[in-house]
Parts: sequence; structure tokens; C-alpha cells
Amino acid sequence: MMNENENKKPEDEAASEDKADAQDASEKGSPEEDAENATPTEEAAEPTIEELLIQAYEELADLKDKLLRAMAETENIRRRSIREKEDAAKYGITNFARDMVPVADNLGRAVDALPENARDDESFKSFIEGVELTGKDLATAFEKHGIQEVRPDGGKFDHNLHQAMFEIEDPSTPPGTILQVMQLGYTIGERLLRPAMVGVSKALAKPAEPKTETGEDEA
Repeated sequence: MMNENENKKPEDEAASEDKADAQDASEKGSPEEDAENATPTEEAAEPTIEELLIQAYEELADLKDKLLRAMAETENIRRRSIREKEDAAKYGITNFARDMVPVADNLGRAVDALPENARDDESFKSFIEGVELTGKDLATAFEKHGIQEVRPDGGKFDHNLHQAMFEIEDPSTPPGTILQVMQLGYTIGERLLRPAMVGVSKALAKPAEPKTETGEDEA
């Protein structure tokens, strides 16, 4: 008589193995269920009062720094706006003033070109007075708007205000002294409107040293 294990077919053995594996899997449970049923070994510790105070102080310091920066930027904008407004009031007429400066020059030249005895002539007297009054009114208007003459007679040459047109050898004055003014300069506010054209002194040229003869004389 044959043993029962010998009568089992391969199909029956495979089915039995699958059934056993399924039973083991159901007993172990799915990975998702394992994750849900897992209990944390350590719970997150709550921050202490000291840590909360330190965090609050850091946030307060950061907010204070941002506030100070914002206030400083606001103050810079305010000062810049005031400066731009003042500059606009001072220098807004710069181009117009630069065009009017030659008019003042021509009024002065008109009077200087008259003969010395022209004031004694009644026909010229009224003309001269009219030109001089016009020049004074123009000078008053210049001064009202911050336009000033640059009169460098006898002063030291300043490249910020003067333009040297030529040099004059003069041993009686230090080099760089203004000896002649060809044209007055003008400033508007703290800016140069037109440099004064001047002639300045320079040191005397050193005489050339005599050349020593060589050659036959030495022989």
C-alpha cells in the first residue's frame, strides 16, 4: 500500500506552500499598518522658558535693527529732498545767469569806451548815466539771486576760480600772483559760473651757464 505523502501531486504541494505564506503575511501585517502601530521611542522635548526668552530677545533685536535702518533711510531721503530743493532754488537759473553775464560785460565796456571828457558833454551825460544805472540794476539783480563777481586783482592764482591766459616775468612779486585781469569771473551760490581770465606772474628765467671750452685749450 502506498504512503499518502507519495500520492500527493506537485500542484497540491505548491498550493499548500502559498497558503502557508499568506498566513504568515497576515500575521505579520502590512508595512503601512506597522508604521501606524509603531510607537515613538522618544517624544520631542518642549522648549524651556530660557530658550523661549532667548528666541524672543533675538527676534526683538532683529526688529530693532530693521527699524533703525528704516529710520536712517527715511532721514537720508528727507535730507536729500531738502538739499535738492535748495539746489533747485539756487541753481535753477544757472543757464539764464550764464547768458546774462556777457550783458554786464558789455555795459561796462560801453562806458569804458567813451572818451574821458564825454561826461562834460551834455549830449553824452544822459547816455552815460543811463548805462551806469542799468549796470547797477543788473548787479543788484545778480546779488539778489546769489551771483557774485570774482575780482582777483593782486591776489593769488586759484585754479578753482581763475583761468590763466598768459604769464608775466616779474621779480617784484611771488610766482602765481595775478597781475592783470582780462575778464571778471562770476559765481552762483557755491558754484563757479565763469572763471576770471587773468595774467599771472612767473619767476625770472635763470641765465644760461657759460659753456666751458674743451679740446685745444685743454691741450
